[in-house]
Amino acid sequence: MDQHMNPWEIEVFYDGACPLCVREMRFMMRMDRSKGRIRFTDIADERFDESAVGVSYATLMDKIHGRLPTGEIIVGVEVFRKLYEAIGWRRIAAASRLPGLSHALDLGYRIFAKYRLRMTGRCKDGSCAAVRMPERA
Repeated sequence: MDQHMNPWEIEVFYDGACPLCVREMRFMMRMDRSKGRIRFTDIADERFDESAVGVSYATLMDKIHGRLPTGEIIVGVEVFRKLYEAIGWRRIAAASRLPGLSHALDLGYRIFAKYRLRMTGRCKDGSCAAVRMPERA
């Protein structure tokens, strides 16, 4: 694909209501500031339209998702690998694919994703369902 038509390498769909997620995305934004290789899309923003992605809000909330310029959707640790590659950390991304380490990272991320809402204090009455945030004032 012509890089001039689509200079970004990955679009990341992140939960802007998650403090840990926001911290990681702010770091990525700082690292990508002059490169413009990452498109950041906050799925907690009331203007976010899941139909433009073709993935439901609940699914996007379940695990981090990314979209490549080809339109391919990627999920989980692979999103972070592509983000690290985009900011120039290709060796770290490559190391994360090594057997053993890759499995450990995948397991760690699955555990984090499963308990993320609880860890960030966003469960109500014992329920941690992904619910769209009401419009902010």
